Amino acid sequence: MLLLGADYNRRCIMAIAVQQIRPVAHLPLVLGVLRRLEVATTIDQLIPPHPAHMLSCGRGVEALVLAILDGDHALYKVGKRLEERGMVALLQPGLTRASLHDYRLGHILDALFAANLNRVFGAIALKALEVYAISTPWLHQDTTTIVLYGAYEDEPKTPGAPRPAYGHSKDSRDDLKQVLLSLGVSGDGGIPLRVGIRDGNRSDSVETPLAIEECLALGLEGVRGIVADSKAYSRRTLGLCLEQGIGLVTLVPRTCTVRQELEAWGQQQSILPLLVEKPGRTKAEAPRRWHGQSVFRQVEVEYSAGRVAQEELRFVVVHSSQLAQQQAQSYAAAQAKEARAVAAHVQQVQGQWFACLPDAEAAIGAYEGRCQGRRGRRPRPWRYHAVSYGIVAATRRTRRARRGRPAKTAPPPTEAGYRLVGAVETLTNPEEDNGWTVLATTVSAERCADAEVLEAYQDHNTTVEPGFRWIKNPAAISPVWLEKPERIAALAMLTVVGLLVYAVIQRQVRLYLREHERHIPGNKGLTATPTAAVVFALFTPVMLVYGTVDNIPSLQVHGLQDYHLLICDAVGIAQAWYQGAATGQNSLPRTTPPLNVGSSASG
Repeated sequence: MLLLGADYNRRCIMAIAVQQIRPVAHLPLVLGVLRRLEVATTIDQLIPPHPAHMLSCGRGVEALVLAILDGDHALYKVGKRLEERGMVALLQPGLTRASLHDYRLGHILDALFAANLNRVFGAIALKALEVYAISTPWLHQDTTTIVLYGAYEDEPKTPGAPRPAYGHSKDSRDDLKQVLLSLGVSGDGGIPLRVGIRDGNRSDSVETPLAIEECLALGLEGVRGIVADSKAYSRRTLGLCLEQGIGLVTLVPRTCTVRQELEAWGQQQSILPLLVEKPGRTKAEAPRRWHGQSVFRQVEVEYSAGRVAQEELRFVVVHSSQLAQQQAQSYAAAQAKEARAVAAHVQQVQGQWFACLPDAEAAIGAYEGRCQGRRGRRPRPWRYHAVSYGIVAATRRTRRARRGRPAKTAPPPTEAGYRLVGAVETLTNPEEDNGWTVLATTVSAERCADAEVLEAYQDHNTTVEPGFRWIKNPAAISPVWLEKPERIAALAMLTVVGLLVYAVIQRQVRLYLREHERHIPGNKGLTATPTAAVVFALFTPVMLVYGTVDNIPSLQVHGLQDYHLLICDAVGIAQAWYQGAATGQNSLPRTTPPLNVGSSASG
């Protein structure tokens, strides 16, 4: 290809040849964050490199995290994928695709498990808190399941390895074995700080106390408490928190008597103090308000020695206008759906014929749930309607007993029996029953007001839940069969490391844009609150173009925009990662990324 250029003195013709194009996209951004967090350095200190290994455990972890955040983490594809992306040379000078084979990566996963996954991840998480000055007033705890394909041994050979097993699947895949992923994240940005991989049939009520103890082992300063959903409300968890002086905020399940009592108490109050007020989601929507008040009740708790005692616990009774509206709409929609089923049921009931009264009465008993249902299950009555049944005497035509034509004056043959009739009553949903929530907490009112307890629990849906959705898709582990439970646990931990990088990038970009009053392109125009997925998508056009200019090796970056460099500034990495990502001998002098200086140079 020929290109005509000009300078002040003469015209010249330069011969430019394009040899390779590498779509690096967002991967240099991810690698820059990994280097700033000193992930490879930390891991190589815990797992010293062997002289015979070209690829250290630290560099192997970087490669796996890059593959995870690129959406394809099958071990045998990592080397090929990173070579196509032009990241092998950036990862380590002199490294080749052959060094990133699945056999070596599998051994790295084994070494990570042997080094204690909690210890490895804890060191990385604490470094992220230090580098990006992330506060941790609340830790949010939750669990999910990771489904697995393939056959696995019933008992792992290594002590402490998770046992893939059938259990309550949160992915609705009861046909597959699974492991349990327990995660603790910061309230600021949803940064993962603790990870646990447990047996697939482990109960959440058993997992929560252990997760709380692991959160304490991190030694974080300034933590007010731990936030969890209703699975954390148990006698053992409450006893542990009271015994150790741990702050806990959790939702009380609807089935608990204390919640039903406190909701009834709240409905009897003329007015509750306003705790939180937020504008409506649209201009036409009314402001959203949360009213509530603390109430103390005696509940049973279980201490470490197994002793059960009655202790006074603080409950925050909350009424939400937004939740009341949602529940009213959900009730109306469910009632309309059930009405069609009730109409079909009544039509079927009224079409039945009974020869004797006891048979009709037995049928009514079955419909009203007073008899044993199928397979020993008690029939469930209608939830949104009340159906009453009655018996009426009736006659119906029957077949003649004799053959032949009947006489014109002979009456048609009939038989006497009974039919059922059904009357449907639509149940009303009192408005005062909607919108109630009851939170239990071991944090005193002097340390944390009612509004702060409520806001801490509301943050649960914006911290740990988005991380679980990301782990389910696109970072799903499910398609990978790793044979060993130890490798499953290690890869799950590295997936959470990828989530940590993902969350850090999202937090830092949003913080930078807000502080500098800047915007970047989003899905629907300019935005100051992009997700990390939007940030990664912005880098899709960025690619490295390898070629020659007059037979001199040259490298050019194509597709780089000002907002790409702004994002680099936001996460605190050098713009050189994108101004020329290549090896020293091929790149322009001013655009060479600082690869050979060490992990801190990229920060």
